[in-house]
Amino acid sequence: MNAASLTFPRPLIRGPALRRALIAGARRVIAQREALNKINVFPVPDGDTGSNLAFTLGGVLAGALSRRTQGAGDLLRRVGEDAVDGARGNSGAILAQFFTGVAEAAGTARALEAAALARAVRAGANSARQALSEPREGTILSVISAFADGLDTRADDDLGSWFARALERSRKALAATPTQLPVLAKAGVVDAGAQGFVDLLEGIQEFIASGAVDAAGVADELPADLEAAEGHGELGDADPEHRWCSECLLVGEGLDRAGLRAAVGELGASCVVIAGSHTRVRLHAHVAQPSQLFEVAGRFGRVEGAKADDMHAQARTAAGGVGVAVITDSAADLPDEEMRRLNIHMVPARVNFGDQDYLDKVGLSTAEFYRKLRTELVLPRTSQPPPGDFRRQFEFLLSHHRELVYVGLSRAVSGTLQSAETAAQRCSPGRTHVFDTGNASGGEGLLAMRAAEMAVAGATSAQILEELARLKPLTQTWAMARNISHAVRGGRIPAWAKPVVEWLGLTPLAKVKDSGRLGVVGGLFGQSRLPERYAGYVAKRVAKGQRYRLVVGHCDAPEDGERLLAALRTHLDVAQGWLVETGSAVGAHAGPGALVVSLQPAD
Repeated sequence: MNAASLTFPRPLIRGPALRRALIAGARRVIAQREALNKINVFPVPDGDTGSNLAFTLGGVLAGALSRRTQGAGDLLRRVGEDAVDGARGNSGAILAQFFTGVAEAAGTARALEAAALARAVRAGANSARQALSEPREGTILSVISAFADGLDTRADDDLGSWFARALERSRKALAATPTQLPVLAKAGVVDAGAQGFVDLLEGIQEFIASGAVDAAGVADELPADLEAAEGHGELGDADPEHRWCSECLLVGEGLDRAGLRAAVGELGASCVVIAGSHTRVRLHAHVAQPSQLFEVAGRFGRVEGAKADDMHAQARTAAGGVGVAVITDSAADLPDEEMRRLNIHMVPARVNFGDQDYLDKVGLSTAEFYRKLRTELVLPRTSQPPPGDFRRQFEFLLSHHRELVYVGLSRAVSGTLQSAETAAQRCSPGRTHVFDTGNASGGEGLLAMRAAEMAVAGATSAQILEELARLKPLTQTWAMARNISHAVRGGRIPAWAKPVVEWLGLTPLAKVKDSGRLGVVGGLFGQSRLPERYAGYVAKRVAKGQRYRLVVGHCDAPEDGERLLAALRTHLDVAQGWLVETGSAVGAHAGPGALVVSLQPAD
């Protein structure tokens, strides 16, 4: 037998080695996330692509890659599922679809020859491109395609050289991205998503070259701040009407991606990415109204993990030079114009009507909340944002500010503050400060505005926290409920109280007490001139000779709110006064028609 007739078994890529290689690649992307954020200018200069990719791959590391595996096909399937579940941003969703396509082509194989993996990578590249409504060259898509083109299906027995040739082709495609997208050439950078994919490949290449990856305990070693904020920044060339970067996960059987794409297209959405399989789909789009997008998505499957980031607010953060960022939660009621002027960020709570969950004030507008409150048979339930929602926004803000101050809902009435504290401890505890307002609604909003005013003026976090501590006992909130039916149905008031209150013709008045809880403190008899008499009641119980700024909140009762604000101006020296629509934190319990007054000394 001569040497020419000898044949050798082709090298196989097995599950354990593939897992360790992917761990190395994911870790490299996570390590480079800040560098990727800095060069991110397309599709909008948002400063978040690195964070999005880190969050996406962090979910894979904590999931599929944290468990040992034997089969390469099963590993790729779980990687694809975890990537789709955790995908964030355009690049994250595209990368998730790439992994899903690779997994579908690999099937259930326990080990893959190089040629089989090359074909699977080509399928993944095609799948990623098909996920976009308007694929663009010069992005991560171009580099993925170049990598697929570089993997020779006639691989020899040297896997290192085989992979290195494809990596070099990807690097050349990355270097060419500025010639394909003028915005990159103008900024003098390569595409951030494309760079992230090359970083992933370079991490894998380092593993192939050295094998120096300890996969044990990966989940425990993950940086806690991987749930990085997305939100896109200044819109630049993007449509300014599509201010909300919105995402959700759809779960179901036989999900109709084509039908979903057509339905989303009818909304006029931009930057649409629909990635996933027939059972799990990640939807990403820039829209004017996130609630419409989530409503459409709900026709095709069960909506989970909805999020929506205000790109305008993110833009102001990226462009501003303020040292301390201020963020609150959606229980705070404050004027929209002041939120924009002072660049106050907000983490939305969850509102639930039956089986459907919504993002408070984002996925479900306050006006729509009251419409549903009047018409739905089921009572709404509110719940605090999970720590991940806080971590995502905290991380984004800390990438643009030295520190941040979270001005939060009273600990006595909600677990929201605890969620924020958990996020702060797992993110950057030395730079993240959590303040318990002991208040809600307009009172929480007034304290958030004061914090933001000081931040804009250049105050340090210590100075801001000192001022908040001074104002906390001086910031007062009252509420008047015209109808206690919702409080009775929700269990806040005993059922026997309703007929008694109605028989007496009494309108209950409550106040946020020093404990941070809302308690009944009095009432008004009769129904005539209630807003005016309510104003008189409050005026008699605040310090005289003091100028105030105040927030009047109404629960779907704007005319009564205007009357209340006007009456307060006649009783008090009002430096600033705003009328706002009170959100679900109060409305779910007080019901339509309720009125809230919050006052704070105007020094």
